This record gives sequence, structure tokens and C-alpha cells, in this order.
Amino acid sequence: MSLLDKYISPLNQVSLSKGDSMEKAEKYARIALEMGAKDSKVISVKDLVFDPRTLLKCMYGCEEWGKSWTCPSAPKALMPWEAEKILKKYNWGILIRTQDPKLAQEISFQVEMKAFFDGYPLAFSMFDCYLCETCVFPDPCRFPEKARPSMQALSIDVYATVKKQGLPIEPLKTKGEKPNYYALVLIE
Repeated sequence: MSLLDKYISPLNQVSLSKGDSMEKAEKYARIALEMGAKDSKVISVKDLVFDPRTLLKCMYGCEEWGKSWTCPSAPKALMPWEAEKILKKYNWGILIRTQDPKLAQEISFQVEMKAFFDGYPLAFSMFDCYLCETCVFPDPCRFPEKARPSMQALSIDVYATVKKQGLPIEPLKTKGEKPNYYALVLIE
């Protein structure tokens, strides 16, 4: 088994749309790995764990609450229970792991753009925004074409979703530990 095969769900676990093949889906996982991802995996949207309590962790655990355009506190942002209905319209996507937050964001955005130009116009990436050192909120976003919300802002329980895929994720116990950063690109 190759390293790549280890991180691609078997075909019977991922429901692809008519006309899609696992080969097409695997292409995006390979792109992420070639760009420097530690792991990249084709997953079914059925394997995403949705939980609107993620909003509580954003409101009462994130120091960026109310300071970012990609935060659920931003005006006109989707609430988790609204986002779940929309995200469940997708069938599959690519879960990406890095140990560099800016790299995860760049990979996910590039995979989204590649999928868009391959005929998936609704491909959508999710990751904590690192486009600016400090968000200019409430002034207009400097990069609205690239800014994307995080998974947790859209009601995805990242810990439960990642664990379900057998990928590494644990709370950090010391400042010296290297965190894992996850991005998700929903393709179709």
C-alpha cells in the first residue's frame, strides 16, 4: 500500500456524483500532498460531524470572536444550523492536514480553484483565515475573493470529523507541541 493509498477512503465509503470517479477525486488529494500537506483524504460529506455547539466554542473560547470577517459573529454570517443544510448538499470533499496554518489555507484554496476550473463551480474550501496579519474588520475585507470561514464556524466538529477519519488530532498540552491544522474542500 502506498502512502497515498493510506489516506484515501475506499470507493464504497465515498458517494461520488454521477460522472465522477474515485480517480478524479484522488487527483485533488494528490495535489494537496504535492503542495506539502502531511495528509490528504477523500471523504464523504456523510462522514462530517455537524454540531451547532461549535458556536459556543467560537463565542466563549476564541479570542478572535467579533474581530474577523470569517467569524460567525460577522454581520450576515451563516449560523451553524443554517450552514449544515447547505453543506449537506455536497457529496464529497478533501480533508487536508498540515502543521502550518498558512500552508493549509493556501493548499485548500488552490485545490478549490483547481476543482472550479475542472468543472466543479461550487467547490468550496474552509479554513481559519490567515490572509492578513490582523483582520481589518469592521473595515471591508481586503481579500473577499479568498477569505473563507473555518469548518467550526460552519458547525463542523473538527475533532470528531478528523478522529472518524483516523487522522491525528489531540488538544495540545504544552506550548512546545506542534499542532495539526485541518482544511476541508468540498468539491461536489
